[in-house]
Amino acid sequence: MPAPPLKITVLGSGTSVGVPTIGCHCAVCSSTDPRDNRLRPSILVGYAGRNILIDTTPDFRTQALRAKIDRLDAVLFTHAHADHLMGLDDVRPFNFRQSGPIPIYASAETMAAIRRSFPYIFDEGKKESNVPRLDPRLIDGAPFDLFGLEFLPVPVLHGSQKIYGFRFGAAAYLTDHSDIPESSLELLRSLDVLFLDALRYKPHPTHSTVDRSVKTVEKLAPQRAFFTHICHDLAHERAESLLPPHIRLASDGLEILVGGAV
Repeated sequence: MPAPPLKITVLGSGTSVGVPTIGCHCAVCSSTDPRDNRLRPSILVGYAGRNILIDTTPDFRTQALRAKIDRLDAVLFTHAHADHLMGLDDVRPFNFRQSGPIPIYASAETMAAIRRSFPYIFDEGKKESNVPRLDPRLIDGAPFDLFGLEFLPVPVLHGSQKIYGFRFGAAAYLTDHSDIPESSLELLRSLDVLFLDALRYKPHPTHSTVDRSVKTVEKLAPQRAFFTHICHDLAHERAESLLPPHIRLASDGLEILVGGAV
């Protein structure tokens, strides 16, 4: 069964502290180019009237308002670092609108961290105020179906930590990685769209660089690639001008169609 057409919305393309960075007055943090304003990294995958969110950043409320998200059918988590997790409480309005719990998908390690970070959500005692209503579901590397679209967890290394990216149809989203194991590269063939971490030019112990991610694109040969999790070392216009035409920098609010009209 072919995958449905997708619309991928970049909710945030920045690194853990965002761009502009608090207290910084560098050229990128002071830029008037709106593409240099980057909230924390997240995407929304829309298809067949469904919306799947990957990661709930601390900026999620702002991202959801900006993208005019009016329903949320599931949340997938890559890992439990604060810049990918701490907006989870802001799914509550979707519970009100949809009158039901929202399934969340994460590895056992990430799910345990979510429970530690938001104990009031999972406390089974009587609650005096509204909290997010969630349906926790563990992922272990096996593919799973969400409303007719298969999502495949793709293991990557974030420093010494194993986390997940996701492939869905002819698209894949890999953020926060310093290395992609060979076995995972084999899961990323024949893609239309590939998102990769490309923090900066200078090496970093837990993130990919622009040059390294360019080499990954050359190896995997997707039709299109977008770099994300970008810090204030990269000015959008200048950095993009140095890339091959099939590789672009993601920017907040960017919408990408995969597989025809949505």
